[in-house]
Amino acid sequence: MGALRAKIQEAENDRLFNERRDMRRKQIGSGDRSEKIRTYNFPQDRLTDHRINFNAHNLPKIMEGNMEELYNELEARELALFEEGATS
Repeated sequence: MGALRAKIQEAENDRLFNERRDMRRKQIGSGDRSEKIRTYNFPQDRLTDHRINFNAHNLPKIMEGNMEELYNELEARELALFEEGATS
């Protein structure tokens, strides 16, 4: 009976370990260039947000924290997705 209990516990530990490993991998990602969220292109004075294909100019202003234009665009896209989902 003790051996059976140990095997069941080992199987449960393995299952939990695999779940946690998979969850960590999803959160961390692979680090590929394709996973980039934003690109700061100083020679062209441009910020690109790759998630929503948005470009903004005047990098010195953006680097000082003035990102309202980006935040407004992200909020508009999120609202559009929400409304799209509500009508489906």
